[in-house]
Amino acid sequence: MGKKLTFNRTTLIHLLCWGLLLAFPLFTYRQNDTMTDMLRHYLRSIGGTMAWMVIFYLNYCYLVPKMLFENKRKRFIAYNFLAIFLLVATMTWWWHLMGNLFPSSMPNPAKFNAPPKWTRFVQMTLMLILVVGLSVAIRMSQRWHKLQETKKDAERIRTDAELKNLRNQLNPHFLLNTLNNIYALIAFDPEKAQTAVGELSKLLRHALYDNQKRFVPLYKEVEFIKNYIELMKIRVTNNVKIDTSINIDNDDSTPIAPLIFISLIENAFKHGISQAGDGEISIAMSNDDDKIICEIINTNHPKHDNDKSGSGIGLEQVAKRLELMYPGRYDWQKGIDSDTNKYFSKIILYNDNKVRNN
Repeated sequence: MGKKLTFNRTTLIHLLCWGLLLAFPLFTYRQNDTMTDMLRHYLRSIGGTMAWMVIFYLNYCYLVPKMLFENKRKRFIAYNFLAIFLLVATMTWWWHLMGNLFPSSMPNPAKFNAPPKWTRFVQMTLMLILVVGLSVAIRMSQRWHKLQETKKDAERIRTDAELKNLRNQLNPHFLLNTLNNIYALIAFDPEKAQTAVGELSKLLRHALYDNQKRFVPLYKEVEFIKNYIELMKIRVTNNVKIDTSINIDNDDSTPIAPLIFISLIENAFKHGISQAGDGEISIAMSNDDDKIICEIINTNHPKHDNDKSGSGIGLEQVAKRLELMYPGRYDWQKGIDSDTNKYFSKIILYNDNKVRNN
């Protein structure tokens, strides 16, 4: 459909331009011209316009794409030189023919029926050269535009491939961490482990299916995050203080990249709980129409060698996905507060039309 529209628009522009050139002589008659004078003047004028059309489309359709773009420049110049010579000769013959067929009503008609002088030869040659230059310029502009479109398509395909690769990594990574959490429960609380398996089944649909989309409604992602937090709560002790503040409407359909925050929440539960089983985790989310904010703060307990909660690739994936999905439209602040020994991570996703329309 797009190509058809482009073709029709290009054809319309060509028809309009040549139509104006062919009609222009109709507005240049002298006040005392007879019908014969007007007809002779018009036919002589369109002879030049037809010559421009021939040299234009000879270059536009054949010489520029087949010779100039193929680095056959000598042939390109030679063929144009020959074409210009033949067209100047043809235009001169046409001028003389129309003068004989439609004699002028003005005194001394021989003056008006004679072939053009040398200045007219120069004028005709220069006009044909200009038309050749116009044809080359248009063709090169179209070629550049096509190359830019091809470059954009290649970049889009590359980006989609990278995103697909990241998603394919994320699902096993997420599942591995969750299964490790359930595995840890089996040893000391089989009943909780059984409940955790039930909670896990609620998450898998979102992780396996919605994650294949570029964007999902925000309320679905929030529901997934809430279920994940409930699953994590099953394995922690009462000594862990978990504070959640999620101010998102239940029907908020703002588009968001799926699972973009889950690695941060995983890390909060991984590093925010000490071996003694205490710690603090704070998770806050909001959407004020201009930006989506996710802020996570947790006590900092570095990972020990016997921790089986993952390989640490989650944050790398977050960084890559942010660059691919929100280039120039996000802010990520993270680090350790030396005074409170707490790790903080805050991601701001700025909403705009590009994101909302995908």
